[in-house]
Amino acid sequence: MSTQRTGAIRKQVQLPLSVAFRISLLNIRVRFLRALITAAGVMLGIAFFTAVRAAALYAPPIDPNDPAALETATRQTWLVVMSLLMSTVGISNSMLMAVTERYKEIGTMKCLGALDSFVVKLFFLEAGMLGVVASAIGFVVGWLLVFIINLFRLGAGVWGAASLLELLTLLGQAMAVGVVVTVVATILPAIRAAKMPPAAALRVEV
Repeated sequence: MSTQRTGAIRKQVQLPLSVAFRISLLNIRVRFLRALITAAGVMLGIAFFTAVRAAALYAPPIDPNDPAALETATRQTWLVVMSLLMSTVGISNSMLMAVTERYKEIGTMKCLGALDSFVVKLFFLEAGMLGVVASAIGFVVGWLLVFIINLFRLGAGVWGAASLLELLTLLGQAMAVGVVVTVVATILPAIRAAKMPPAAALRVEV
């Protein structure tokens, strides 16, 4: 009897993924300005990443025997890594602030029986949606900037300088990097939100 009751309670609090998705989407709509700031950090990082990678598609191949070209490529890679790192820090800070703003909301959900895993799922879904949209916009911005620059440099030859497969590969890389950066930056805020004591969260004045 006790086992059946425990199973019934577990079914009540283990909400489906569709519910978590709707709640995450609602949180983005309600806190649109904060979501916009978070997405802007991802977008700028991915735009820079795309611009550097796209510029390599339109440039001549790097000569491995040319120290200056290798140094330039290394410097660009370092700048991309640093920009993505800064984006990660900015996203993590924004998500931590979101946790602070949602103390009572998270506390109420946990008092009503929401599992820690459900709270973590909410933050990851929210971060994933922002990462996908921001990465797509960042790719368009970065590639368009490089395309316009090379349009003046190469003229009509810019259309055949990069193949469709190369552009699709770059899009996939940009999307993957953007989503990974956003999700990684959300790990600490999600854990903090999940470990929050419900009663303490409800007592916080925000």
